[in-house]
Amino acid sequence: METAICGRLALSPHTVFNSKPGDKSLLCGGSCINRSVLMTVLASAPGKGGGLLERPVITAPGRESEFDLKKKRKTSPPYRVILHNDNFNKREYVVQVLMKVIPGMTLDNAVNIMQEAHYNGLSVVIVCSQADAEEHCMQLRGNGLLSSIEPASGGC
Repeated sequence: METAICGRLALSPHTVFNSKPGDKSLLCGGSCINRSVLMTVLASAPGKGGGLLERPVITAPGRESEFDLKKKRKTSPPYRVILHNDNFNKREYVVQVLMKVIPGMTLDNAVNIMQEAHYNGLSVVIVCSQADAEEHCMQLRGNGLLSSIEPASGGC
């Protein structure tokens, strides 16, 4: 294509382009800086004020946009990280590990979780995405604590 379309151009439904090679004035209104920009016409129905030229959104094949990834993270089902009671670790150590492994864990929350696991046999540490739950569970296990994950939907 010899001519390039630069910027936005309001069109009526009956606009016809009869451009000749080298004719820049019809579409650009002056000199075009970037001739490689492809534009698409967003045509509207007749009587709705014409169309508007917009730059297309191009994504690489096989890659998801950041918006899609955030949406996927938000809609992924939540998982519970569960701390199980054991007879090997001291209570103070369990509290320290919880505060080290779980982001934003306060001393009061860590103590409450430790006590609930001690008296009831288990306690929910955090509810998060599956990937985060697996990571937290592995970190707790890596520090010698018994932990597991389960889907948060259903149950109590």
